[in-house]
Amino acid sequence: MLASIAIGVVALLHAFFVYLEMFAWDQPQGRKAFGTTEEFAKASKTLAANQGLYNGFLVAGLVWGLWLGDGGFAIKVFFLGCVIVAGVFGAATVSRKILYVQAAPALVALALLLAGW
Repeated sequence: MLASIAIGVVALLHAFFVYLEMFAWDQPQGRKAFGTTEEFAKASKTLAANQGLYNGFLVAGLVWGLWLGDGGFAIKVFFLGCVIVAGVFGAATVSRKILYVQAAPALVALALLLAGW
């Protein structure tokens, strides 16, 4: 039960990332969230939307795993692993903040899942 709640939180976080990257990237909320200038946001809007779409696939995979219940164990592990890898890569290449906002919640959810919680 705790693992499912944690996975749901990770999915909700990524749904919010989808919104920020696909729809709010060049708006004040999106620029504030990512610390970008208006010029950069306008120039990179298409790239951000693409990134948001990928986050949407992570959401879909996590929700799919939750929907399958116990039968979705491997799917949950796979998609949480994808979130962790993306978070670590983002932390190494963009901002350390990504490690805490993206990878850490997924790591907690994965640990709870593997522990059977």
